[in-house]
Amino acid sequence: MPDEDPEILEDLTRAIAARDGSAFLSAAEKIHHADLAAAYEDLSSKSQAWFVRTLPSEAFSEVIAEIPDPLVEEALDYLKPSQQRQVLEELPDDDRVDVLQDVEDAGKREKLIGLLGESEERELTRTLLEYPEDTAGGRMTTQIGNVSVNMTVKEALDHLRPDLEDTETLSRIFVHDANNQLAGKLRLRDLTFNAWQTPVGSIMQPIEHTVLADTDQEEASIAVLKYDLFALPVVDQENHLLGVITSDDAMEILSEESTEDIEKQAGLTGEQSEEGYLNTRITTHFSRRVIWLVGLALLSIAAGAVMFRFEEILKGIPLLMLFLPMIIAAGGNSGGQASMVAIRAMALNELSGRDALEVAWKELRLGAMLGLILGAAIAVIAIFVLPFFHPEVAPGITFRAFGSAVAVALAVQVTASTLIGALLPLGACAIRLDPAVIAAPAVTTVVDVSGMLIYLLVASTMLGLGG
Repeated sequence: MPDEDPEILEDLTRAIAARDGSAFLSAAEKIHHADLAAAYEDLSSKSQAWFVRTLPSEAFSEVIAEIPDPLVEEALDYLKPSQQRQVLEELPDDDRVDVLQDVEDAGKREKLIGLLGESEERELTRTLLEYPEDTAGGRMTTQIGNVSVNMTVKEALDHLRPDLEDTETLSRIFVHDANNQLAGKLRLRDLTFNAWQTPVGSIMQPIEHTVLADTDQEEASIAVLKYDLFALPVVDQENHLLGVITSDDAMEILSEESTEDIEKQAGLTGEQSEEGYLNTRITTHFSRRVIWLVGLALLSIAAGAVMFRFEEILKGIPLLMLFLPMIIAAGGNSGGQASMVAIRAMALNELSGRDALEVAWKELRLGAMLGLILGAAIAVIAIFVLPFFHPEVAPGITFRAFGSAVAVALAVQVTASTLIGALLPLGACAIRLDPAVIAAPAVTTVVDVSGMLIYLLVASTMLGLGG
């Protein structure tokens, strides 16, 4: 929902309902374009069409860059070709490409590009559309300050001035050499506070970090935040500057990636939902959830098989059932923690499949330490506290023996679960699956089944029961 003043939003809503163009424009002028996009998202199709056709092209160009991707193509359809052209021309290069990438109909997309005429914008747009949208090239902005190393400060300022309005970021100005290769960078204040005849080459700073155009967008965004960059240069194989990923772009990309990862961890397959929860069709929610639920339900049958296999033991010592939920939960929690830590490290490029043995050794020791602590705690409860409640134990089995069996089973379960949780994401990566997909649902199910098996095997062995 929008975050603007509720009274202004009410004015906007009333104006849309009454189809009062004057009141609508008056209210829209006071609302940030991101909140206008949120308001647009909540409208009916007829109201959306009126919204788009009433808002001036310059204002709508800011709104369309913010509305959810699945709504972009329909929003453009509400406009006449002349209005579509005006909106596309008003958009910055990177936003124009993002909007066109959201148009799924290739023929329609080509017509929209054709509206730009024989212009530099059209050729640049075609070039940028060649990059996959999840790469640095697909997300970069090309509206940047770029000067020659052979210029003086005055020449550089004169060169930048005509494009000042269309330049997305001047916090960093990039410098190219005679071969048009990236040579360095400047701050705007470097030009402002130096004498006009100062050579640009004498005051520029070296470029520490660049990425290639085919670099994954998440990797590029992490680099922006890791190195605290205002803008990360995107270059080709010959080190020609193609564009930049700005800090704003990086935060937006990581927000999108985070949403996608959360959905995958919950077992929601498919692309992330950009329509918003309430605006997403129930059939879409169904299709994203049903595959994992069916698969995990089938896998969970193994848990029933374990229970059936050890049915006689559970009948002989019903007290074993008291600790079964705790054993399973402890394994799920420890496995989930290990999985999340591993996935985060992989996202930050700190881990890869080659590190599996080192990860296994580290998590094995960590799991054993955690298991021993938890096992010792549960042993105290089972041996010294449980007898006060006078539960029935099978003949010949003492509380000491029973508590020891539960403690050992818990220690083994936590150790095994920690190891499984850390290695499953690495295994997924090795076979080119997304580690986030198996993080929560698969780890939990596997650990639940293994926990039951470990618990009942250890208990039957240590207590001398037939299995």
